[in-house]
Amino acid sequence: MAYRKIEEYDENVTTGISARVKDMLGLLGEDCGREGLLKTPERVAKSLQFLTQGYEQDGVEILRSALFEAPDSQMVIVKDIELFSMCEHHLLPFIGKAHVAYIPDKSITGLSKVARCVEVFARRLQVQERLTVEIRDCIEEALAPMGVAVVIEATHTCMCMRGVQKSGAVTTTSAFSGAFMKSDKTRNEFLNLIKV
Repeated sequence: MAYRKIEEYDENVTTGISARVKDMLGLLGEDCGREGLLKTPERVAKSLQFLTQGYEQDGVEILRSALFEAPDSQMVIVKDIELFSMCEHHLLPFIGKAHVAYIPDKSITGLSKVARCVEVFARRLQVQERLTVEIRDCIEEALAPMGVAVVIEATHTCMCMRGVQKSGAVTTTSAFSGAFMKSDKTRNEFLNLIKV
């Protein structure tokens, strides 16, 4: 499926996750029969399905759903794309923004499709490093541009709320291909325009 927001949840998945969440809460010493927790297992199950809906989506298909002939080969940048993802190591969120650029060869895509591509891969269990590369590779495959650049800046709650507990830390990752790797001038133009 190209792109969808969950409106109906898989009952079997919801039931299975809910039972495990209830067990987990019990192991943590909580009383799952108290008013505030009665519906929590089901809410968590639905939340997890929503937060991982990217597994059901195809980034290449999304990008190709709005292809247009490229008027020229000037850099296209969509910056400050808000992203929310889940750390695969701790199942805690990381939140940030992505800056994506490509230099068209023959085709451009709708600008919203670039943001949707970011969301497809963010809505999976992730590490930021892989997320950055997956977005780059998807744009490469879908558009065959002269180059792609992706920079992600994010704060990881697994670092803020537990472990080293450093709330001000921001992680920046980048992935480049084609003209952005071959030309310092092109790469620096992109980095200057996004002000990273």
